[in-house]
Amino acid sequence: MGPSTDPNPNPDPNPNPDRDPNPVGGRTPEIDPNADPTPPRRPRPTGPIQYKGEELDAQRGPGLGCFRFQLIVLVALIVLTPLSVVWGWPDVVSGALLFIVIALLLLTGQTIIFLLRLVAADRRGRRRPLTSATRTVGELEDEAGAESEEPPLDEGPRG
Repeated sequence: MGPSTDPNPNPDPNPNPDRDPNPVGGRTPEIDPNADPTPPRRPRPTGPIQYKGEELDAQRGPGLGCFRFQLIVLVALIVLTPLSVVWGWPDVVSGALLFIVIALLLLTGQTIIFLLRLVAADRRGRRRPLTSATRTVGELEDEAGAESEEPPLDEGPRG
């Protein structure tokens, strides 16, 4: 047996002597396996949704008709762009169609984000769905919260 070829000649298992490997009084801290590892969430604001520093207004910005028109043009150009190459159109035209498709994808994506924010702002208020004959979860939660705030009635012994 020859000399040991240990890459770490330091026999100390603690590479950082300034830091205690067991910070809790020399013993290993116990970790609860049932504890939730996710951090707590911030409470959601209950007011209106803000857009560029002011309340989001459904009457401003692009509407659903504008979005539908953008989608129709986008689908037509997505189909036309590869066909322009197959049909032998000039390379400049095919390249221009490709850049127009990319720009229209960006514009359509921004429009859908804006419309989704409008939907979220509209649904933030509590309202009953038109076709629902039963109470919503939000109504049940509000009712349970109102019942817990009322003082309990002393009905006497049950039996």
